[in-house]
Amino acid sequence: MSTIPVLNASGCLDALAAPDVARALDAFVTKTVTPLSREGNPPPRIAETESGMLNSIGLQNQGIDAFLAQNLPRLAALGAPLWVSVGGFSAADYSELCERLDDRDEVATIELNLSCPNVEEAPETAAELVAAARRGTSKTLYAKLSPATWDIAESARAVADAGADGLSLVNTIRGLAFDPDTGRPKLARGPGGYSGPALRPIAHACVHACAEAVDLPIVGMGGIATGRHANDFVASGAGAVALGTILFSDPWAPARVRSELAESLSPEKRIHSSKQ
Repeated sequence: MSTIPVLNASGCLDALAAPDVARALDAFVTKTVTPLSREGNPPPRIAETESGMLNSIGLQNQGIDAFLAQNLPRLAALGAPLWVSVGGFSAADYSELCERLDDRDEVATIELNLSCPNVEEAPETAAELVAAARRGTSKTLYAKLSPATWDIAESARAVADAGADGLSLVNTIRGLAFDPDTGRPKLARGPGGYSGPALRPIAHACVHACAEAVDLPIVGMGGIATGRHANDFVASGAGAVALGTILFSDPWAPARVRSELAESLSPEKRIHSSKQ
């Protein structure tokens, strides 16, 4: 079998609604949690395109208090290692969230959503947000970066210096699609985060650049639908992969991709997994 861990991309799987799918992963990544509850953006907020999917969910979630009291115990009971994705609108938000999670043994890793294209960004740099998160916890921190960054290798170096233990590459990239009947944007908010097959070559370039720049483990994601796709991320420098858009059409993809990856991954490429 493949030694490359297979995760889900944050927000692409409801583990409580599909527990068997979550258990098929090597780790489950939660939807992004914010300090306070959020209703998210107005509908419609998901739309298909010719080569992928747009979403503008807007970080809808119940907030950290309800997450800790209600969802975290239920997610931990599934038995899969748990990564909690956190997001906010200031360095103080990230620090607070990490402090709240620091003493929770159920949480294996905290993923810092530093690059959601569907909400207002924090005024601080990604490195400053990572530094604030690092002050709040001793847990493993993965920084999720945007493919829209002009020099993502420089961003990777900055967050590594600030205390990130790993990288999640990449988040969605901003896109816009129009309804052919109305001529209006398909999403109520207009632009949204674009994911799916068209994102894959962009993500490969980002993973490759960051793997050359820093000595951190990388979770590669962006349009993975087959073991061959996953193998290409390993060739780019990732030590683990995450499935996103494919889970909406094929929720049982984790087991299939893992099997296909085991068949396609050549021995010489396994060296890339040594960072994980």
